[in-house]
Amino acid sequence: MVAPLEDQAYSALVELRHALHTIPELSGKEYQTAERIKATVAAFAPDQIIDGLGGTGVAAIYQGTEPGGTVMIRCELDGLPIAETGNPSYRSTHPGHGHQCGHDGHMSIVLGVASALNRTPPPRGRVVLLFQPAEENGAGARAVMSDPRYALLNPDHVLALHNLPGHERHRIVLKGGLVNCASRGMRIRFTGKTAHASMPETGRSPALAMASTIRQLAMLSTKGALDEGFALVTIVHAVLGEPAFGVAPGDAEVWATLRTVTDEKMAGLVEQASTLVHHAANTQGLSINIEYDDVFESCANDVGLIELYRDAAAELGLNVTVLDEPLRFSEDFGEYGQSAKSAMFFLGAGVDHPALHNPDYDFPDELIRSGTQMFLSALNRILGR
Repeated sequence: MVAPLEDQAYSALVELRHALHTIPELSGKEYQTAERIKATVAAFAPDQIIDGLGGTGVAAIYQGTEPGGTVMIRCELDGLPIAETGNPSYRSTHPGHGHQCGHDGHMSIVLGVASALNRTPPPRGRVVLLFQPAEENGAGARAVMSDPRYALLNPDHVLALHNLPGHERHRIVLKGGLVNCASRGMRIRFTGKTAHASMPETGRSPALAMASTIRQLAMLSTKGALDEGFALVTIVHAVLGEPAFGVAPGDAEVWATLRTVTDEKMAGLVEQASTLVHHAANTQGLSINIEYDDVFESCANDVGLIELYRDAAAELGLNVTVLDEPLRFSEDFGEYGQSAKSAMFFLGAGVDHPALHNPDYDFPDELIRSGTQMFLSALNRILGR
């Protein structure tokens, strides 16, 4: 059995979290964070460290005392392009960047698992601790799994957590099956021809096509439950021409986020959106270019692992909520479920705590203890049998 940590170890993990909080870095550029993680985890004496995984990823491998399967615990390295409005003593030192999703806390929890494994090796099999890059733009999990060295990890089970404001602190929130929506960013560029503002008929303005597109894309959204028919289109950015009163615009750009529960519904929504955008462009004689970024597949949790999390929470005396519907936000964690049993649990961050990606969000330090304990209990249940 992997032994629990002492109070002194959790105090050190809080200090680590604060240090990580000061250096948030954007997806794919987590160089300083990765170096800090590599140096910290090395002090916890894993049997092997793999760095540069999928870009900036770091994996620490702990070998058990007997043969067995491999359990991987994954957390995220990246921060967000959001300026921090709070004023903690450990405030971000990177202007305009922050850890408003709590990845600094997630990393600290997984470092807590490393600290425990340093004291007590796994009873059998292997434990892989993965610090994954680029979760926020959906590219990280695919990059890690495409790295040839991922074959060295080859996990049988993949575990993860995410803190969840809106639920009481330390409450374990679970959902078997589909748990996170599929989403993707749609970037639409209309190109026409500029003209003098006094003679707009001599050009081809994308203004009407842009307005039509914004209205019609929004109409693709459905109302009601998050079921297989759910669709949500959110306009997130739009720009038309240049700020000049004498020039009728010749180009426009619209960004929208498409969101569905299932990948099949996403394919249909993409086709619908593309069709109406092309129609709007053709009606106005415009050329068009469509690109997709931040592509997330839907995420599903293994039902057996969800039951294991429920048992772990009961052992620790933590309250449990089982969700009836998936969560709206997306996660690239589902990629690992293609080749292993995978499941993420959610850890309540406080009923009135600022929401994820709010500028005043900060990860609650006290969650480091309950998150670490949940992972250690799960490891003992999987590898201790």
